Order: sequence, then structure tokens, then C-alpha cells
Amino acid sequence: MEISAAFLYIADMKLQTIIQNLENIAPLNYAEEWDNVGLLINPLRPRNIKKILLTIDLTEAVADEAIASKTDLIVAYHPILFSPASRLDADSAYDRTVMKLIQKNMAVYSPHTALDVVIGGVNDWLADGVGEGEVSVLQPIENSDAGQGRMVELKRPVKLKTLTQRIKKHLGLTTVRLAAATENTLIYTVALCAGAGTGAFVGVKADCYLTGEMSHHNVLAATLSGSHVILCEHTNTERGYLPLFGQLLRKALGNDIEIIVSSEDADPIFIG
Repeated sequence: MEISAAFLYIADMKLQTIIQNLENIAPLNYAEEWDNVGLLINPLRPRNIKKILLTIDLTEAVADEAIASKTDLIVAYHPILFSPASRLDADSAYDRTVMKLIQKNMAVYSPHTALDVVIGGVNDWLADGVGEGEVSVLQPIENSDAGQGRMVELKRPVKLKTLTQRIKKHLGLTTVRLAAATENTLIYTVALCAGAGTGAFVGVKADCYLTGEMSHHNVLAATLSGSHVILCEHTNTERGYLPLFGQLLRKALGNDIEIIVSSEDADPIFIG
């Protein structure tokens, strides 16, 4: 499914109206079976939505930012509620974050893998950084044009160094992790998937694999089969999509809703 301009335009922006627009952008039935997507915190008291905060991870710092800025709805790419909880403990930063949001009557929505797979979603944004070429879906969803992962057949083959420079520029990074098969071989095809993309690469042969993280043994298997690997850390392959996501929401919702990208959201891994 392609992200379309055919959204709902309703002046009274109740929470359900916003959710309908979010689901138009990334239908929840496209999410992976294991995922936990949709409205994860539905406030006790109904509220109109005036401000939306976009983030990849909903940490306590992001929650505090949302509360301080009087946000009504947090759209967190990664679901804050994932595994079943038997208790909530204020001594736990994770639990405390959830408790604060409930206390402040704040709504939380997560699109996660549904936003990955749609045409114009996270993986297509990541593919834009690879270079000019033909883009196709790695793992198509039946009866749709959506699917997990992308294959880019480059119009002009490049060396690993050139491809790496393109990726760094697109993601705004100074460093990435590389595993090279043979340093001077040309790259014609790039298989990519945002986040932890190994599952999308099953049965897929490419000159280079691009993702956020991959296990040691999968990296080793790729290089032994003659492929390169570029690893950028998990959320670095996702966070740069948020401004584009914000543009899509503004187009859908109009100018009455303020949409901001979190300034506290950041990759937890840094260069020591």
C-alpha cells in the first residue's frame, strides 16, 4: 500500500480522528504478528489533540519532554508496552514512564513495523540513501504492494567506500560498522531493512546488506558468501524518518495540529 494523500480532514481533532489518519498512513494489519502496534495508552478522560510529539523510543526523558511541552499524543515508533507486565514499580524507569503518562492522561500510539513496510515508509526512506536504482520489496505482503525490507539494484555499481559515504550522509553519521568480503569488489545490489533486519534477508542474496544491527554469526555468514555488511546501529536507521513522517501527518491533519519531533530521543549507543 502506498502512502496516499487521501486522508481525513476534520476540524475537530479528536483522538479517534488522529488514529484513523495514522492508520491510513500505516495500516495496522501490515504489522508483524509479534508486534504490538496501535493505541497503547488510551487516556481515561477523552481529549482533543492539539499537539503531537514524534519519537523513536519513549524513554523517561522523552516522556518528561512531552509533559513539559503539554503534548496530547505521543507517536512512538517503538511500542513502550511490549511484554506483559505483572506489576508497575516506581523504582523502575520503564514503569515510571508509563505511570507518568497515565497520570497526565496522555495518549500513546505506536505504528512500528506497519510503518516499515508501506511504500513511502521507513524502509523506502532508508533506500533513498543508497543511490539511484530500481527498488523492490524483499518480503512482500500478500495482495499488497507493501512488504518488509527493500532491494536496491543500483543504476551504477559502486565500491564499498562510496556506498558507505552515501549512507553516512543520509543518516547524519560520522561512523558505521563495516564487514567487507573483498574490499575492491563492485556493489550492484543492496538489500536493506531498518532496525534489526536479519529476518528480512532470509533467502535473499545481495552484494551488500544494510541494517541497524546483525548478530556476529549472521555477519560472518554474509562475508563468507561474498557479501558486504553495513551496520549503523538500530535506531540510526529509523530516526531520520521522523521529519518526513511529520510532514505526512501535517498534510493529513492540517495546520491546526502542532507536530514536533522529540529533542530528547537519541540512540543509546555512542562512540567511547
